[in-house]
This record gives sequence, C-alpha cells and structure tokens, in this order.
Amino acid sequence: MGALAAIAAIALVGALAWIVFDGAKGASPLLPYSPYFTGWLRHVGPGRLTYKSFLYALLVFCVGYGMLVGLASRLPTRWVIALLAVIYLLVFIGPVLISTDVFSYLAYARMGVLHGLNPYTRAPFDASADAIYKYVGTDWIHTPTAYGPVYTLLSYPLALLGVVGGIWGMKVVALASLVVILWLTWRCAQVRGLDRRLALVLVGANPLVVIYTLGGEHNDLQMVALMMAAVALTIAPPLRKARAGEAGRIGWLDGREAWAGAAVVAGAMVKATVAVMLPFMVVGRRRVSAVAGATAMVAGGLLIGFAVFGIHGINLVSALNRDSSFVSTDSFATEIAHLLGKPGVFPVDHTILKGMLVIIGIYVLWRTWRGYDWVAGSGWALLAVAVTTTWLLAWYIIWPLPLAAVSRDRRLLWAVLAIQSLFVIHQTAPLFGRELG
Repeated sequence: MGALAAIAAIALVGALAWIVFDGAKGASPLLPYSPYFTGWLRHVGPGRLTYKSFLYALLVFCVGYGMLVGLASRLPTRWVIALLAVIYLLVFIGPVLISTDVFSYLAYARMGVLHGLNPYTRAPFDASADAIYKYVGTDWIHTPTAYGPVYTLLSYPLALLGVVGGIWGMKVVALASLVVILWLTWRCAQVRGLDRRLALVLVGANPLVVIYTLGGEHNDLQMVALMMAAVALTIAPPLRKARAGEAGRIGWLDGREAWAGAAVVAGAMVKATVAVMLPFMVVGRRRVSAVAGATAMVAGGLLIGFAVFGIHGINLVSALNRDSSFVSTDSFATEIAHLLGKPGVFPVDHTILKGMLVIIGIYVLWRTWRGYDWVAGSGWALLAVAVTTTWLLAWYIIWPLPLAAVSRDRRLLWAVLAIQSLFVIHQTAPLFGRELG
C-alpha cells in the first residue's frame, strides 16, 4: 500500500508541477493573457506549456487521483493533509490557469471602486483605460457582471491592491474557501458516519477542483463553501441538548436551521445556482426556521444590493437568462447535437433542456418529500443543472461533488465522478486524434 500511495502522490505532485512550472514561462495557449507575476519560476520548468503537455499532465493527475481515492480509507490523515498542502502550494504560487474569469472579477470591482461605475449596468469596456481591461476575456468585455451583490461587495477591497495585488488577493480567497469546504466536508462525513479521509480525498484532490477551479481562482469556491456551511449546520448535532419542556419550541437546533437557510441564500448572492438547494432543504427538513432564515437573508441582501447598485443589482434572473443562452463546446448538449448530425444547439433545444431540468427537479423534490436524503437530492439537482446547461465549464461540475462525498447514496457519487470523467475524456480526446503543438 505504501508504494502505491507514493506513486499516487508522485503522480499528483509531478503532474501539477509540470503544469505550473512550464506555465510560469508564459506564452502558453493554456494560460490567459495576464500580468507576468510568476517570472521568478521561469527557470524551473523544462519547456513551455503546450496543449499536448497539459493534457498529458491532466491524464497523469487523474490516474493519481483514482489511485488515491482507492487507497484513501487506509491512508494516515496527516499524510493526506500534507499531500493536499503541497499541491495547493504549487497552484498558489503558479500562474492563473485556463480561464480569464478572475480578471473579470477584478474588473467589476475596480469599475465600482476606482471609476464609480455600476458593474450591473456597465461593462468592462466602459473602463477600457483601466489597467485590468486588457486581461479581461473577449466574451465579457461588453457584459455586466452576472454575480450576486454579496460577492461583488466582498470583492471591492481587492480593487485597492492594484492588478497584481488583486490577483494574489483572489488566490488567497480561493484557497481559503477551498480549505473551508474541506473542513466542512470532513465534519459532515464524520457526523454521518462516513469515511472522512475518503471524503477529503474525493473533494480535495479532485482534478477539476485543483487544476481548473483553484487554478483559475473561481468564485464557485465561495458559493460551495456557503453551501457546505448550510449542510453542516443542518446535519451537525446541537451544541447542547434541549432541556425538558423545550420540545416543540424554537431552540438552538432551530437557530442552526435558520442560519442554514441564510447560508444558502448568501451563496446564491455569490452565484445564483446554489439557490436550487433551498427547496430541498425546506422539504427535507420540514422546519419553518430554515424558511425564516432564508427570508431574512433575502430581505437583507436585496436591501443592501438595491441601496448600493439599484434595481439591476438585485435582478439576478435577467443575468441568469442571459447566460443560459450561451453555448460552450464542452457542454453535453453540444456533443449530443453533433452526434445527431446537428451543427449546434438551437433555441428549441434550450427550451427542451430547461423542461428536462424542471422535470428532474420536481421528481427529486418529490422523492425528498417522501423521505429521500435532502443532501443527496440537492446534489442530484445541481448535477442536473450542470448536465443540462449549454454553457458548461469545468468548475460547474464540482458543485455537487462535496454533497456526493457526504451523501449515503453512493449512486450520486458515482454519477458525479462519471460526468467528470466524461468531461476529462472530452478534454483529452485531441491527444488520440491529432498531434498537438
């Protein structure tokens, strides 16, 4: 076992070092155009990061991850934590990977703080003289922010750190959020009598979490941290036992339920997707306090959002409708359309997919009402969102992963891992079709 664990660790660390150190040289098609803040690493890697080398490294990392998952229950906890610390440090000191989203986050923050522009009504193009503008992805330079007012306001202080300082600030926030997710996942697995080390490895060493999400400093990590806080608040035992005569009255446990409802809404005010979790919590727990907490957070969030950003700052539905019309080459809808001989996704396909999502959601919600685990139900719903969206990105498929790791329904875990595997297969398919530079 020790030899296999060592091989898995070498695969993870080696593959990630390959990506980070070669990427630090710059001029890679896998890296977004960004400030050259990793130049101090440029002499470590043997060559420039190419598509081919990245995809090979991704495959090696995935193999190491699979081995680690198989060995997790027999590994010392401190060894697992040390390994995760090493790979996170590698990502932290490296360049921004794959996505330009972090520059959009900073652009919206700088628009509000430095230029007095409302990021919900104006786009980065309206502050084109700003130093961050040239790094914003071309898809977003004319697009106002789609993120919730909570995240926008929390990102504002990073605008004061400058461009490079803001990037490092985003790295700190992303890493801290992932650490919170892992601690909450560990805690939830412990309370539910599941293997804590397996849960830790499933989430913490996942290639889509480490390379794509943490590597790109995506705010999905903040959303998922709040999501897991809600789960922990509902399934963790109360800190004190109810005294005689307190049964049926609002007590500490109900207070935790209220905070859980508030945490889900706070997550939705970072990124709206997690709102699908709330009806499962309410139906599964059947407590008024969760609704009360959610309602209070909605009222407070809307009040603050309206006061700072006006009506556009709280109109997240329009942003969701706008983004749902986008189509990515990695989406399952696109691949199915190509298999059927269609050139792409048409408007009628969007309608069909939304209908399928509603049907799946209603079915799983009905199952939850009948006694199915609401955590697993939420995981299935988030997985359905990822599968039916026409704008699929790697960091979307991590949404249900922590829920699957703490769910007693192992079918959810296998389904999440299967969808992630299909995504990786699609990413690495060019290796087996044509030569890459």
